[in-house]
This record gives sequence, structure tokens and C-alpha cells, in this order.
Amino acid sequence: MPVDPAATIEITAFSWVPPFAQGYVRDLRPRWACEEMGLAYRERLISASKRPEWYYAEQPWGQVPSLRDGDIAMFESGATLIHLGEKGGLLPADGQARATALSWLLATFASLEPLLLQLPEVELFARNEEWARLRGPSLTKAIGKRLDRLATALGDKEWLGTTFSIADIAMVTSLRNMGDNPLLSERPGLAAYVARGTARPAFQRALDAQLAAFAANEPQPAEGA
Repeated sequence: MPVDPAATIEITAFSWVPPFAQGYVRDLRPRWACEEMGLAYRERLISASKRPEWYYAEQPWGQVPSLRDGDIAMFESGATLIHLGEKGGLLPADGQARATALSWLLATFASLEPLLLQLPEVELFARNEEWARLRGPSLTKAIGKRLDRLATALGDKEWLGTTFSIADIAMVTSLRNMGDNPLLSERPGLAAYVARGTARPAFQRALDAQLAAFAANEPQPAEGA
């Protein structure tokens, strides 16, 4: 489903981010959900480095994504996934299937992602800091335990529930952020799960749309630089 300027659903995203972050900004999640369900959406792009003051009235921390669907507005990628999933069938309507999808969706955000987000800080951005060297071993151990429990729960299933759902969009994008980190690559079942998710055509369309926005808005060198 290509981006449609006339669409009712509007996703707010960054116009450009540095190369290391391209393809990983969280508007990828509602983009992916829309692509899976054939829901047209339009983009509203804002600057990541100079976020407009008016946007803080919609998203208190100036983060993306936020989403508007007619008169309904929301922020946080999990909230956008729930809203879109209910519109297009990626969130089961009731029963255990719905409970399972919601449980895994929230588990991604509450039990796993907060730890995973510490990895780049410890291993890259602050790797020369004493606190990062001290934090590294315990962080690695904690993440490993969480991933082992996830691998056991997933078992030989294709997806977290009986069918692909918004829970898988959340979990796959979260695990994908680990790249080739051994914590993931040494757990073949989870690595294969991420590969299945990112092999879906809808994921690639969502990724292409995000990258296209960044390419169109790449800063140009100052004249004479």
C-alpha cells in the first residue's frame, strides 16, 4: 500500500535521521501494520533535530510515531498498533487469541525492550565510560535470560500467537534492533523468527517508505563546504 497524501490515517515521522538510525525509527511499526492490512496512510514529517514546539502538545516528549485517524489522535507505537490492529484484523477480536496478542505486545515494551535499548549505550555510545564497562556483564546476563524465556515460549511456532499479529510487529522490530549481536544470533530460533518477520513483503514496503522519506530529505552540504 503506497503512501497516499489523501489517506485518512496520518503517521507522524522524522524527515531525516543519521544513517545509523535509518530503518530503525519506530514509525516503522505503524507503517508495517498498515502495509499488512492494506490501509492507506499519509506521512507528516517533522525534523528530528529541531522538533516543532507545537508537536509537544500532541506527543509530550516530541517522539515519533504519533498517529491520527480522522478525529482520533494517539502517540506511542504500541497504541498505534492496537488501534490499527483493531481496524484491520491484526489484533484478534476476542478470546484467548486477543489476550495472547496483547500480552506479548506489552511484554515487548515492558519486559524486553527497556533492556535491549541499553545495549547500544553500553556497547557503543558510552563504551569507554567506567559505568558502561561495569554495567555490560550484568546487562548481557539479564538480556540472555529474557531471550531464553522468549525462545522457550516461542518454541517451534511460526508466530507468538496462532497467527501473525501486532505482537509480532512489536517483537520482531525490537529484536531486529540487535542486528548481529551474539545474544540474538546464538539463539537460532529467535534469529529465524526475526528473519521470517522481516521477509514479509509488507515489512519491506514499510521499510522502503521510511527510507524513501529520509532520502528525499537528506541534508545537503553547505555551499563551498
